[in-house]
Amino acid sequence: MLTRACLILALLAAMHAWSQVAPAATGGTPVDETQMQIPPPISGEPLPTVTGSEVRSNYLDPGLTLETAYYDNLLPGYGAHPSSDMAYSVNPNIELDKMTSRLHQTWKYESNFTLYQHTSARNLVDQNASLHLLYRLSQHVSISGRDTFVKGSNIFNQPSLGVSVSGSTTSSPADVIAPYADLLSNQANAQLSYQFSANSMIGAGGTTALHNYPNQAQSPDLANSDMRGGSAFYNRLLSSTQYIGAIYQYSNEVDTLSRTESDTKVDTFSFFYTAHLMHALTLSVTAGPERYNVAMSPLPPFASWTPSVTGSIAWQRDRTNFAASYSRTVAGGGGLLGAFSTNTANGSARWQLARTWTVEATVNYLIRKNVSLFSLLSYPGGYSVSGTAKIEHSLSEHFRVSLEYQRVHQSYSYISSISSDPDSDRGSISISYQFARPLGR
Repeated sequence: MLTRACLILALLAAMHAWSQVAPAATGGTPVDETQMQIPPPISGEPLPTVTGSEVRSNYLDPGLTLETAYYDNLLPGYGAHPSSDMAYSVNPNIELDKMTSRLHQTWKYESNFTLYQHTSARNLVDQNASLHLLYRLSQHVSISGRDTFVKGSNIFNQPSLGVSVSGSTTSSPADVIAPYADLLSNQANAQLSYQFSANSMIGAGGTTALHNYPNQAQSPDLANSDMRGGSAFYNRLLSSTQYIGAIYQYSNEVDTLSRTESDTKVDTFSFFYTAHLMHALTLSVTAGPERYNVAMSPLPPFASWTPSVTGSIAWQRDRTNFAASYSRTVAGGGGLLGAFSTNTANGSARWQLARTWTVEATVNYLIRKNVSLFSLLSYPGGYSVSGTAKIEHSLSEHFRVSLEYQRVHQSYSYISSISSDPDSDRGSISISYQFARPLGR
């Protein structure tokens, strides 16, 4: 995983020429009016989840968060009866955002030291790190890369919980998660785009993702996943606010549980349309046929065609933000064995009530159904629902207080590490100190 991240970093750092900086997913004004935007269906980037007034760049922001949380359904150990407990956390973090004429880089790192009042066996040290680079190769060529690493043992410390809203169909094997099991996850992708005329652009990219449980005894029914994929696209500018295009995507996910392995290959051919309206609203839709091929010994291989569709909406103003997406596709097991028809819906809303008060809410829904009749009885699928509600109050320039409630419900009756604790609830209060320092000013 570290090698893959270093390769992406080395590739981007070795470039020394001029290119475009792609605008935000909501359709900001390009640096050069002759340069095309990269719409959400092909960018692979998450939709913005902050208000317009909170958007910033060129800063160094180290910080520290102290948190007290209450878990009403903590699972002390595999097979144990869930119980409630208090937890106390110290979370140091740092973020660097630096933009020059040819390179925009964002680095983030956060660690989580948590002590439980009664359940000391659950004491943990979790870590999250991410890197995002956008480099200008020439006037009309750009390359971007992103790498995210997670080492965790608490579902509420996952960085994707409640904030991942995307306008593109991106494969990730991190769909089904044991609530309290050690987890190592890494996802990396890179994309190259070339604008060969005033109204036309082509591009290609690759992605890879790992999702592993180091201690299989904590999650005996969940599989380790290894996914690799690639994509190519054509992007056409219809007008100053409208884009159309075509996308080809390929993914190959291998899920391994004990000595059983499932191999899922998916080819997707789709067309997309994106409209930027009123300088604040972005609408996108993607649809097309999809062919999947599933192999899981000793069962016979299974292949078929199915429609896929993705839609998204993003609205960003100075004091409000709203983003939502829906996707229907076939993908690998994501922790389960086999291939599954997956319906996903995500939403995020943020509102700055006053200068020092902000409220936020997110919701995520996922339902999975096995598409192979041969393995349907053993691995039928299931669904999950998660949500977050949060209110923040700034005490000063550097201090803020937050109240937060999170809930995760997963229904997979044949996964013991989930069925024994299907509902996870967490309420917390935290105080944070962030020392944001501008760069290059």
